[in-house]
Amino acid sequence: MRHAFVAGVAALGLLASVPAVAQTSVTTTTTETTGSITIAPEKRTVIKQRLSTAKPVQVKEKVTVGMTVPSDVELMTVPDTIVTDVPAIRGYRYFVWNDDVVLVDPSTRRVVQIVD
Repeated sequence: MRHAFVAGVAALGLLASVPAVAQTSVTTTTTETTGSITIAPEKRTVIKQRLSTAKPVQVKEKVTVGMTVPSDVELMTVPDTIVTDVPAIRGYRYFVWNDDVVLVDPSTRRVVQIVD
């Protein structure tokens, strides 16, 4: 009887630890931007109206989200007045290409969003 009790307690202890293991998770944080920033339609209009007046840039290839912008393309700082209205674009740079505003992560020079 005593062996059955000890075995039962051991089994209970083993089962009790399983949910704790199942609930353990690892969170990985990355600063890499992949074009997943979300900008509401009305904020896209604000960005387009205020930034599309900059001088357009000539790029030999088609500009797409995720591409690396050539080093000869000048990236401009988004003015604070626009960042106040659209906080999601804080820290990004931009250039104008084919009447579109292209938002770029300055640390990687990757396109994260094209506001058309």
